[in-house]
Amino acid sequence: MERRTELVEPSGLSEAEVAVRVQQHGYNELPSSKGRSIFATAWDVVREPMFLLLLACGTIYLLLGDVQEAVMLLGFVFVVLGITLYQERKTERALEALRDLSSPRALVIRGGERKRVAGRDVVPDDLVVLAEGDRVPADAVVLSCNNLSSDESLLTGESVPVRKVAWDGVREMTRPGGEDLPFVFSGTLIVQGQGIAQVRTTGIHTEMGNIGKALQTVQTEGTRLQQEVGRLVRRVAAFGLALCLIVIVLYGISRGNWLQGFLAGITLAMAMLPEEFPVVLTIFLALGAWRLSKMNVLARRVPVIETLGSATVLCVDKTGTLTANRMSVRKLAVDGAVLDVEQQTSQALPEEFHEIVEFGILASQRDPFDPMEKAFHDLGNARLAETEHLHADWTLERGYSLSPELLAMSHVWKSPAGQDYVLATKGAPEAIADLCHLNADRTKIIAEQVAAMALDGLRVLGVAKGVYGQQVLPGEQHDFTFEFLGLVGLADPVRPTVPAAVEECCTAGIRVVMITGDHPTTAKSIARKAGIKPVDEIITGPELDALEEAELRRRVQTVNVFARMVPEQKLRLVNALKANGEVVAMTGDGVNDAPALKAAHIGIAMGGRGTDVAREAASLVLLTDDFASIVQSVRMGRRIFDHLQKAMTYIVAVHVPIAGMSLIPVMFGWPLALLPVHILFLELVIDPACSIVFEGEPEEADIMKRPPRNPNDALFGRRLLGLGLLQGASVLMIVLAVYLSALLGWHDALDATALSFTTLVVANLGLIFANRSWTRTIWSTLRSPNPALWWVFGGTLFFLALVLYVPFLRDLFHFSLLHPSDLAICLGGGVLSVLWFEGLKTFNQKWFAQGAGPASHDEA
Repeated sequence: MERRTELVEPSGLSEAEVAVRVQQHGYNELPSSKGRSIFATAWDVVREPMFLLLLACGTIYLLLGDVQEAVMLLGFVFVVLGITLYQERKTERALEALRDLSSPRALVIRGGERKRVAGRDVVPDDLVVLAEGDRVPADAVVLSCNNLSSDESLLTGESVPVRKVAWDGVREMTRPGGEDLPFVFSGTLIVQGQGIAQVRTTGIHTEMGNIGKALQTVQTEGTRLQQEVGRLVRRVAAFGLALCLIVIVLYGISRGNWLQGFLAGITLAMAMLPEEFPVVLTIFLALGAWRLSKMNVLARRVPVIETLGSATVLCVDKTGTLTANRMSVRKLAVDGAVLDVEQQTSQALPEEFHEIVEFGILASQRDPFDPMEKAFHDLGNARLAETEHLHADWTLERGYSLSPELLAMSHVWKSPAGQDYVLATKGAPEAIADLCHLNADRTKIIAEQVAAMALDGLRVLGVAKGVYGQQVLPGEQHDFTFEFLGLVGLADPVRPTVPAAVEECCTAGIRVVMITGDHPTTAKSIARKAGIKPVDEIITGPELDALEEAELRRRVQTVNVFARMVPEQKLRLVNALKANGEVVAMTGDGVNDAPALKAAHIGIAMGGRGTDVAREAASLVLLTDDFASIVQSVRMGRRIFDHLQKAMTYIVAVHVPIAGMSLIPVMFGWPLALLPVHILFLELVIDPACSIVFEGEPEEADIMKRPPRNPNDALFGRRLLGLGLLQGASVLMIVLAVYLSALLGWHDALDATALSFTTLVVANLGLIFANRSWTRTIWSTLRSPNPALWWVFGGTLFFLALVLYVPFLRDLFHFSLLHPSDLAICLGGGVLSVLWFEGLKTFNQKWFAQGAGPASHDEA
C-alpha cells in the first residue's frame, strides 16, 4: 500500500507560551537584515582617510589665512562628501527595497486556531501550516504532509525541488539537501503540496543564521588601491612639508625676511600638498559607481570597482547565475524518436509528440508552483495552443500523490462529453515503467534512454496515460491500467547572455570557475553549455574535504568545475584561490553563497532573486541578474585603473614645475616667481583636469583584450613616476628658461612673472592633451569625444585672458601687460615642453604598450 500522510490539526502553543519563548530565544530575524542608519553611513564615509586628508588640507589653509583656497577646498570636500553619501544611501535604499526574505508572513496554529503572523514572531515549538507558494519562516520538522516538496536552492544550490515526508519522532535534524527528509528550512520555498511543521530553531540558530554567523568571522580586506594611494599621499605630504621648511629657513637666513620666507614656504606647501590624489580617487570611484548604476549594477563598496580590473578568477554559482533558475522541457522521447525542443525551428510540435505533452500537463496542477510542472504548461501553451490537446474544461476528480514507495503521481480527469475517466501520470521513469507493467527488455531500453539524457544534465520523467471505466475509483495507482507514452527531459537552461559573457571573460584573461551544489553530471553539462573550459576534471565536495591545503591549492589551479559543494567548502575554495595569488570575484544569489561572497576580493550578488544575506555580503549587486553585466563591470574597473594612472602621472608632472618655480628663485635669491594666488589659479585648472577630464576619457580599444594586470603591481610604480617626473622636468626647464630670459634680459620682475606663469598654464594644458593617451598622438585623440576637456580648456583660456588684461586682476596677480609677441613666446614654450613626448609616442609605442601604458605590469 502507498503511504499517504493525513494532516492532523493539533492545538499549538498558547499566547503565554509564545511570550515566554520570545523572552528566551528572541525574535526570528537575522542581525544582517537591519539596514544602516544615515548617520552610520555618514560616519563610515567621513572616517575614510581620503576625506580626513581633504578636511585637514582645507583647515590648514584656513588657519594660514588663505580663505579663498580654504573655502574652495572645503567646499569641494563637502560636495564630494554629499555625492558619496547620496550614493551610499541610494544603495542602502535599493537594498531595503529588495528585502523579500527577511521576514516572510507565516500561518501558525496557536490555541487551536490558525492565524497569520509576521515571520519574526515565529518561536520554537510553533506549529506552522505550509502550502504551495509559502516561504518557510524557520527550521522545522514536518509533522504531517501531503505531496510536500520544497525548493532549497537558496541553501544548497540544487535547482530541483526535494520531496518531504512526515517525521518519525526519532530522527535528528540534518543539513538541507536530499529527498524524503522530514525537515524544512528557513527561507526555502514550498512548491508543491501542504503540511504542518513544528519549529525547532529560529533566527540566528537556523541554517540561514549559521551562514550569517560564518559571515561574522570573515574579514573584508581593504583594496590595494586604497592602501597604495594612502601610502603615496603620506609620502608626498611628508616630502612637501620638508621642502616647505627648507624654503622658509633658506629665505629667512639668506635675506633676513622671515615673513616673506614664511609666505614662500606657504606657497610651496600649497603647491605640494597632495589634495589631488584623494580627490582623483574619490571622484573616479564615485563616477564609476554612477556609471555602473546606469548598467543596473549597484556598488555597495565603491573602492572594489577598481579591483574588478585586476580580477583573475571569476567564481560563479550555477543555479540562478549561469542558469535562469527556471525549468524548461529540453527533450521528448517517444517510441525511439527523440525531439530536441530547443533545436526545433518550427513552432508546432510533430504530431507524435503531442500526446506526451498533453498528458504531462494533465498530470500536473492547473496553476502549479513546481518548476517542472510549470515547464510542462509553458511548453503546452507555446506549442499546443491551436490543437485539441489542451483541456481547460475538464474536471479533476481525484489526485494520487507520489510517495517514497512509488515515485509517481496521477490525476483522474472527467471530460464534459466522455463517460470514462481519463488517467494521466508522471514520475520517475522506473516508477512509470512499473505502473505500466513493462517487460524487462522494454524497461532496459528505457533505462538506457534515461542514462543518455541524464548525461546531458537533464532531469528525466516518464509519462503515461490510461482510461478507467468504473464509477468507484480505487485507492491505489497500481489498480489502474496505464500505457507508457515516453520520456521528458527537463533542465534549468543557461541564460542566453552567458556563453558570450564567458567568452569575453576568457578573452580578457579571466578564468571562469563554476561552483555548485548540484550533481557532477549536471554541473559538467551546464559548464560545457556556458562555454567554461576545460570541464574534463571535476572536484566534488567530499573529494575537496579529503584534500590537504597544499594539494587543494595545486588542484584549483587547473580545475574549473566544482560540484556538490556546501557553504563551508565554497569558502575554503575561495580562500585557496586567494592563497595562490588570484584576485577572486565571486558571484551568487543564495544564502549558501554569502560567506564566499564576503571572503572574495569582489563579491557580486544577484539582486532580483538573491537573498538579503547574499546582497549584504557582496560588494556589487546585479539588479537585473544579468551575468553579462559582470563583463561590463570588469571593463569599468580596467577603465578606471587606466585613467587613474594617467591622472596620477599628470598630477606628478604638473607639480614638478610648480614646486621648482617656487623653490629655485628662493635658492638663488631671485624674485618670487609664484605667489599663493598663482597656485590657486593653477589648482582651479589642475583639480577638474585630473578628475573629470581624465575620468571622462573613452576607454582604450584593447581594454578587454589584454590579460588582467598583475595584482602585485603598483598603481604608480617607478616607471610611471619616472614618466611624470620627466614630463614635469621638461616643462620646468622651458618655464625656467622663459623666466630667466625675461628677468636677466630685457624685462623686469613683473614681466618675468607674467611670462613664466602664462607659459606654465599653456604647458599645463599641453600635459592634459599629451596624457589623454600614451599610445596615440594628440592629433589622433582630438577625434575622441570628451566634453569636459573642452570646458576646462576654454575656461582656462578665458580666465587667463581675464587675469592678463583686466587691470584689477592683473595687479592682484602682480603681472605686467603682455604683448602679442610675448604671448607667442609663451605659446611656443608651452608647446615645446610636451612636443618631445609626442615624438616618443610615435617612435617608441612598444615601450608604452609593454612598459608604462595602461596594459603594463608596472613593478612596485
